Amino acid sequence: MALDNTGFSTCPESLSLPVPEKGEEPAEEAPKDAPPTSEENPSEELGDVVTTDTAPPPQPTTNNHMSFQDKMAAREAQANQPRKKLQGAGQERGRFGWGRSKRRRQRYVEKNGRCNVQHGNMRKTYRYLTDIFTTLVDLNWRCSLLVFVMAYAVTWLFFGAIWYLIAYCRGDLDHLEDESWTPCVNNVNGFVSAFLFSIETETTIGYGHRVITDQCPVGTMLLLLQAILGSMVNAFMVGCMFVKISQPNKRAETLVFSRNSVISQRDDKLCLMFRVGDLRSSHIVGANMRAKLIKSKQTQEGEFIPLDQTDISVGFETGDDRLFLVSPLVISHEIDVRSPFWDMSQSQLEKEDFEIVVILEGMVEATGMTCQARSSYLAEELLWGHRFSPMMSLADGFFDVDYGAFHHTFEVNTPSCSARELALASARLDAHLYWSISSRLDEEKWEGPNLTEQTGKSNDSESVMEEDGPMFIVGGVSNTHDQSVIGEQNGSVTTDQSESEA
Repeated sequence: MALDNTGFSTCPESLSLPVPEKGEEPAEEAPKDAPPTSEENPSEELGDVVTTDTAPPPQPTTNNHMSFQDKMAAREAQANQPRKKLQGAGQERGRFGWGRSKRRRQRYVEKNGRCNVQHGNMRKTYRYLTDIFTTLVDLNWRCSLLVFVMAYAVTWLFFGAIWYLIAYCRGDLDHLEDESWTPCVNNVNGFVSAFLFSIETETTIGYGHRVITDQCPVGTMLLLLQAILGSMVNAFMVGCMFVKISQPNKRAETLVFSRNSVISQRDDKLCLMFRVGDLRSSHIVGANMRAKLIKSKQTQEGEFIPLDQTDISVGFETGDDRLFLVSPLVISHEIDVRSPFWDMSQSQLEKEDFEIVVILEGMVEATGMTCQARSSYLAEELLWGHRFSPMMSLADGFFDVDYGAFHHTFEVNTPSCSARELALASARLDAHLYWSISSRLDEEKWEGPNLTEQTGKSNDSESVMEEDGPMFIVGGVSNTHDQSVIGEQNGSVTTDQSESEA
């Protein structure tokens, strides 16, 4: 459609449209909202089917030369631009389809058993010095070795300086060449020789070259003091190093837990199970298993309890929590009314946020020290409808355990409902069978003529009973003796008229 320039006389030059010259037909203007046309790429002739958009890129325009509709369209496009988010790996779609990263829950206890808790703002640090032995044992190896070396070096230097000070004060250093002079310590001619004498005294080496004389009572007292303090330092530091070396923490590394926990049925009951094993041939004496549920909750009064701990029974009532850990065992928790997972189904499990901490305690057979191994399972580490693969086989004269299948599981048919719903369904089924059987017995019991017809024929029945023997009418009224006989012969108990009417 051709447009005349006279209609836009008041418009600026940038918005004026070209006027076709005489003899030229005006070119039709493409619609404003028309989609961009596409033309075939020259590469299509070679067999490629590639189309490229020929729409020119938008020209940058200033706000002064833009119409109101163009400004609104640009503003809307700019507002919608940040919402275009791509869904990458490790992301999930939100409520409106936007990509969002899945929040990872912070563990309370790591898989290796380390508690992920740090204590801060502790002002009374002097409490650590009251239990200096435990403090030194809890230090890492670098600090422990540094304290071990510094303890001996400081005592040697301290007493070496005192021996040098005694020799200097007595004048032994001024009479080194005087043979008639009796020094406090023979052959001490400087600080280095005094330091060596301090080492020989504290370590009780006694080479014999540097010895104390009886002419120095101060030196004798110092010798006794250094011997006593040296023995105390040796006992303290050697004891710390021995306890640190023999700690059962390393023994706990050979106590392994399964990577995942499973939920499946055992004896028609939902059970939460995990596997534990001991890699060493030396056993854990008196092994005991415990489990805790770590989950935040809010009380009825509105109090929020973060990381609340709930006990999970793994056989405390029956004694199944006491293990004979010779081969890997599957620890089972029956999901019953007292279980915190009683109302939890498979769909609800995927939405829950909790952590299960499992603790194995026992005494190390070799050292007699108590050992504790810990691990944890998050909600996403619980596999619904799985079971652990068997890993023990009978070999020639012994049982062979294949630890390659320790973490393996396989799927089994498991209802996705909660344990409560499963128990209700089982109770309904049992109730249906009970009432169906009792109703059939009642129908057979109350079959026969009506009570009005039976009372009219009671005399005839009595005569027949006298002549032809006892004949019984189901539902009729008879004597107490006859009722007992009927109950003994038919195996049922008759009722009177009032009970039948009720």
